[in-house]
Amino acid sequence: MRENRKVKEERIRRFSIARILEHWLAIITFGTLVATGLSQRFFSLDISQWLILKLGGIDNVRLIHRYTGVVFMTATLLHIIIATVGVIIRKWQPSMVITKNDFTDAIHDIRYYLGMENAPAQCDRYSYKQKFEYWGILTGGLLMIGTGLILWFPTFVVRFLPGELIPAAKALHSNEALVIVLLIAVWHIYNSIFSPEVFPLDTSIFTGYISRERMLREHPIELSRIEGTPAGEMSGHGLKDLQEMKAEEPPS
Repeated sequence: MRENRKVKEERIRRFSIARILEHWLAIITFGTLVATGLSQRFFSLDISQWLILKLGGIDNVRLIHRYTGVVFMTATLLHIIIATVGVIIRKWQPSMVITKNDFTDAIHDIRYYLGMENAPAQCDRYSYKQKFEYWGILTGGLLMIGTGLILWFPTFVVRFLPGELIPAAKALHSNEALVIVLLIAVWHIYNSIFSPEVFPLDTSIFTGYISRERMLREHPIELSRIEGTPAGEMSGHGLKDLQEMKAEEPPS
């Protein structure tokens, strides 16, 4: 019983301080861009007009939106540069690269949800769902940065490119913004807050730590590498730990 409690309470470092700060910056800039951007697109709504007035008028809203975009662009480019240098020069594991195994895991989980498999797919540091979400947001963010710069400096752009690019950039910028908002709201927020596995909140990105129990359940391959236990043995050990802890829990 004492060993099981230790397993249940043990925490493992998952995110560095730099990643935690990066996530906070992403929350602040994303929230500001959404509020100032959507209030301009849906300016006829009462809540949009209220926000615009509270921020001192449409000119202030546009100014806040643009300079927050500069912060977002800088953070995004730094993220890409640091990740690229880390993988190529410092030999970091490219844990966010989508591989064939991710598609295999996705199919495996579909079969699991349909009752055709006995257990969900075993994932490494990031699951296929986290990877797909990450690349969806990153590519969408780069599109927002590019189209935003075109809309900010239209006269400069048309010196070199056709003028038809300006209305195209406007349509892409506003529509892609809605796609990213829906992706964040429906997928990321659900997985981070409302999913039964983490409810009421997944605190790992804020504290930097994750429980060993969750590592056993969600990232057994990474845990086996951390603890130096073969993946097959770690899988069996993890299932045993979870079964024993579940048996110890008092009935609800």
